[in-house]
Amino acid sequence: MNRFLLMEATLCMAVSLLVTGCEKKATAQQESVGMVTASVQPDMDSNNFRVDKPDRFPLVTAGEYIAAPELNVTGVVNPDVSLQVPVPSLATGRIVEIDARLGDMVKKGQLLFKVRSTDVSGAFSDYRQAVKNEQLTKIQLDRANILFDHGAIPKSTQEIAQNAEDNALIVLETAKEHLHVLGADPDHPTGIVEVFAPVAGTITDQQITDQSGVQALTPPNPFTISDLSRVWVICDVWENNLAQVHVGEYADIHLVAYPDRVLKARISNILPIMDPNIRTAKVRLQVENPGLMRVGLFVTATFHGQSKEKYATVPATAILHLHDREWVYAPLPNGAFRRQEVVAGSMLAGNLQAVTSGLQPGDRVVASALVFQNTAEQ
Repeated sequence: MNRFLLMEATLCMAVSLLVTGCEKKATAQQESVGMVTASVQPDMDSNNFRVDKPDRFPLVTAGEYIAAPELNVTGVVNPDVSLQVPVPSLATGRIVEIDARLGDMVKKGQLLFKVRSTDVSGAFSDYRQAVKNEQLTKIQLDRANILFDHGAIPKSTQEIAQNAEDNALIVLETAKEHLHVLGADPDHPTGIVEVFAPVAGTITDQQITDQSGVQALTPPNPFTISDLSRVWVICDVWENNLAQVHVGEYADIHLVAYPDRVLKARISNILPIMDPNIRTAKVRLQVENPGLMRVGLFVTATFHGQSKEKYATVPATAILHLHDREWVYAPLPNGAFRRQEVVAGSMLAGNLQAVTSGLQPGDRVVASALVFQNTAEQ
């Protein structure tokens, strides 16, 4: 037994010496080839960038610009409600013809649609009966006058005939007026009513299709005609910016579709109800439409403050527009660059752009932010 224990101990010692020798050999091989363990510590701030040869990107110094503060908000073009005219159906029935469509410009008196109506058919029946009754009472009155002149009937009989004729005329005029209200011509009996445009303008709403049913003088109206020579711009203004907006003052309207055109709009109303979810108030601007503004168009409204303030200015190329936000690249002391968010203002002469927030006069930024961004992404 002792011999077996001695052999086991000898075997374990041999294995231990073999492992130790292998580790020393591996360590010696690593030292011979110069292998060194590296520790990499990346910059955890995603807005910091390092590039090779940072001198390739020239810097500019932000200038100074003094002007009244501006508030830029987005708005939507809407028709002026006071210039909208609904076009109801004058009779209950079914649409049999549509002669104008949503978005069409129409003239006053232009045919819009036709309605086949049982109301009109009944009104024509009443009118024809009234005509016949009036003709009969007129004959009876003429006969009564002749007989009364010859002393054949008393005065009371002649008066009864006169009263019957007067009543028949009233019924006839009422039936005729009913046809006019329904839009029908008494001289042209038909069950179809033609509806014409009461004013000139643009059709901004359509609620009917072919063969659809309509109710007389009942919403929704088949058409709405709007005069778009003057429109409203409805803007959302944050609660903390309401002090910069005053009724009666003017704002600049910038159209996305026509960036070179700037229109003047007057603040006509600040609605007294706040949106409880996003804490904004509706501000209504009134603007003369030169023909460029379409209903539903997004615009930018710029409100101008009363007192002047100091802002920074940089070349327009120094501002990067990314994900609906504006950025500039500022150098750091360690040779890196930091991307910082700014709020860009209006364009100035010399291809300069004002910066209302995020940058101070005298700060240095990369002159071409787009070129730097492309290089950093590579």
